[in-house]
Amino acid sequence: MTKRMTGAPALGRRSFLRSAAFLAAAAPILTEAQLAMAAAQTSAPPSGMALHGQSPNAPPPSMTLINANENPLGPSKAACDAIARVAPLGGRYDLNGETDLLARTFAAQNGLKLENVAVYAGSSEPLHYSVLAFTSPTKSFVTADPSYEAGMYAAKTSQAKVVKVPLTADYAHDVKAMVKADAQAGVIYICNPNNPTGTLTTKQDIVWALENKPAGSILLVDEAYIHLTDAQDTLDLVAAGKDLIVLRTFSKIYGMAGIRCGFAVARPDLLAKLTPFGQNAMPITGSAAARASLEDASLVPERRKIIGDTRRDTIGWLKANGYKVIGDPQTNCFMIDTGRNGKAVFAAMKAKNVLIGRTWPIWPNAVRVSVGTPEEMAKFKVAFKEVMDAKPMALGDHAQHAELDYYATL
Repeated sequence: MTKRMTGAPALGRRSFLRSAAFLAAAAPILTEAQLAMAAAQTSAPPSGMALHGQSPNAPPPSMTLINANENPLGPSKAACDAIARVAPLGGRYDLNGETDLLARTFAAQNGLKLENVAVYAGSSEPLHYSVLAFTSPTKSFVTADPSYEAGMYAAKTSQAKVVKVPLTADYAHDVKAMVKADAQAGVIYICNPNNPTGTLTTKQDIVWALENKPAGSILLVDEAYIHLTDAQDTLDLVAAGKDLIVLRTFSKIYGMAGIRCGFAVARPDLLAKLTPFGQNAMPITGSAAARASLEDASLVPERRKIIGDTRRDTIGWLKANGYKVIGDPQTNCFMIDTGRNGKAVFAAMKAKNVLIGRTWPIWPNAVRVSVGTPEEMAKFKVAFKEVMDAKPMALGDHAQHAELDYYATL
């Protein structure tokens, strides 16, 4: 009889799982909401809010919120109806298999196998876990600059080198420079459309990156904003078995930022590398609302038009008044080069009850603005013109230091 060798493999697996759990717990999974909130902490919250049913850390109800790339339209009626339908079943974990039904619906709609789809409470978790799984002290994280910052925080947790590559002259990802940036890259992160610029990288460039990337690396393609554009997505590359993980979220065009649902889409062997870091059970409300949103055929085109029309109107106004919009934004955010300290502009806008988005270190004079409703953007126009017509304000010590210094060690 052959002796069964169980000790060493089991110990190795336990050690690996403990290490994965340690890595996952070593730093928070950052989201757009947290980064936006960090930038907004430049003054003490109004007193007395908690007594009136609102957290003292929450913005006042009168504040125009165009800072976190949220969709002010909120969840669709179909999504709200789905939540109401399943909420009474919330005493069970997932009695009707809502999460499985969601994954099956998404897979069928996109020519994927069920094994290609992993459901998460938003796309922040799989973004974080993908970086932990594929980077290390010897495998770097390569990202555009500026781009969405959460992956850089995850790379700090895995002790990976962060390599920042400036955007091209037309503000796309410079994929050739990114591929050449480090022969030992573990993850090349492409946020498309890009956050914060709202600009596009062509699918042709993404395919080139796949074909020329360092051996053993993966592309992590974040398509959080893809539905807001006419751009080609990359799900067919997953179906073809390529070395990429595609992230999707229901926080943007579907208006479910506070409900939480998203996907990691990849080959089964790539998805398997994420599982040691954890995957909590989905709330049935999020799964049901997401499936109802997918099944509403009119939702995406209608919202793309509403948000696109508002974006074009606002950018048209900015350009007509001599303000510099960066690139050709195609999604629900854009950046303005203010020609002055961006954090000071942020503070001045906040003083006028309009909360805009944060700055990025590479462009300290630029601010990001999310696209709100036409009424919200009308308030933005008034406040922005008043701020830009006034003498630049000095950024006080409190405003400089109260903001969480989330860039300091990146």
